[in-house]
Amino acid sequence: MNNAGQTIHLKKEILVRIIKSFFSKDFEEKIRLIPFDMRPKGMEVPYRCCIYKERAIIKDRVIAGLGFPIEEDDETISLKTYAKRSMDRNELDGKNLTVLQAACKGCATNRMYVTDLCQGCVARPCQSTCKFGAITIINGKSVIDNSKCKKCQMCVKACPYNAIVKITVPCEEACPVGAIKKDETGFASIDEEDCINCGRCISACPFGAVHEKSQIIDILKELVSGKKVVAMIAPSIAGQFPGNIYQLKTAIKKAGFYDVYEVAQGADITANTEAKEFVERMENGEKFMTTSCCAGYNQFIKKHLQEIKPYVSDTGTPLYYTAEIVKKEYPDAVTVFVSPCVAKRAEGFDNENVDYVMNYEELGALFVAKKIEILECEEEKYVKESSKQARCFGYSGGVAESVKASLPDESIIKPTIINGLNKDSIRQLKKCASCGQTDDGTNIIEVMCCEGGCIGGNASMNNQKMAKKLIDTLASNSPEIDKL
Repeated sequence: MNNAGQTIHLKKEILVRIIKSFFSKDFEEKIRLIPFDMRPKGMEVPYRCCIYKERAIIKDRVIAGLGFPIEEDDETISLKTYAKRSMDRNELDGKNLTVLQAACKGCATNRMYVTDLCQGCVARPCQSTCKFGAITIINGKSVIDNSKCKKCQMCVKACPYNAIVKITVPCEEACPVGAIKKDETGFASIDEEDCINCGRCISACPFGAVHEKSQIIDILKELVSGKKVVAMIAPSIAGQFPGNIYQLKTAIKKAGFYDVYEVAQGADITANTEAKEFVERMENGEKFMTTSCCAGYNQFIKKHLQEIKPYVSDTGTPLYYTAEIVKKEYPDAVTVFVSPCVAKRAEGFDNENVDYVMNYEELGALFVAKKIEILECEEEKYVKESSKQARCFGYSGGVAESVKASLPDESIIKPTIINGLNKDSIRQLKKCASCGQTDDGTNIIEVMCCEGGCIGGNASMNNQKMAKKLIDTLASNSPEIDKL
């Protein structure tokens, strides 16, 4: 879940204003005025040094909300021009993240630091613990040489006065692959070659400086075009909005969509297909298999751990199968996947059956802009009811449980759950790839890029405990998955 507090509300307000502007009589002018409407003359400045800085950052957020990268912005270009360009745009560029340098704090370097709490004790536990000779005593106080420091934090644990702290750069600390770093200007910059689009940096930055490039204008243009626009909602959505998924279907159709499909329908296919593949691999003598439904994990494999590819399931993701079903039933439809995850934008871009991706924050903003109350909507059933297990794909452990429940003999599967990619879990995956087996004899590894699974995605709006509870409530009233 995105824990950036006020930045969530700020982003949502801007999205609502963009959507309302789209449906107004003068879209371009309304967009131009957003920074001035949000920060009018004489208003007390809530966050920054002055009202002009506030307006500049809001302008950048609007640019990202219109679907453009801030890195390529020319300050002389008005929001009115960007609004026109968004209406004229016919295709997406595949880049999903942008950094608002005006909002970036340019945090202090990630390092270990000795505070004034240092007592200069005789035992010198910090110095004796450091294996790299990074700590010396100057004027009776410990000093860390960061050129030698490996940030192992042993000195932090050794100090009896808690005098040593780790200074972190939140976005850099959150990124599991080191794709976001300071550039020559001292501000955050994303390396597209390394980035796996996990969205961790979005959630981590307390200034909201990392932003998704929204596709909302492109989706709105399709909604008013007269085409059949079909929404495909991710399983984790059941824990994000008030009401149930049947009321949510009605609300989405009120917002202008022609039809709504549960991606859990595709998750049933994924679970059954992956179960069949698992059995075949084990019969062929393979020691383990990893799941393949997490888009962030798939990006990680592609860019950072290709050696594990032979052990990754070849089964398609739930989105892959759902989009295939929708295009078969509505060949001319425009498909929109509704997701908590920026990595799904990358998957959608690579899948010819997925036209656009909208996140939960954007869907929520659409409801607000169009004054749609989900709790006031009638329930509408889905053409095919998804299984209990498929509806639990949205949280960590759900995929492995679904594959297990698909097997006639559940005892043959011994799962390991990797609940979020980090240094330790990446090290674990690398070891499995090099050895061709797991340490503990488990034979299927479920990998979720985000801690908690999809309910921990960067655009999730509810806390994980409550989201899981709501999903479990829905699942408890759902049919069991079909066995092979």
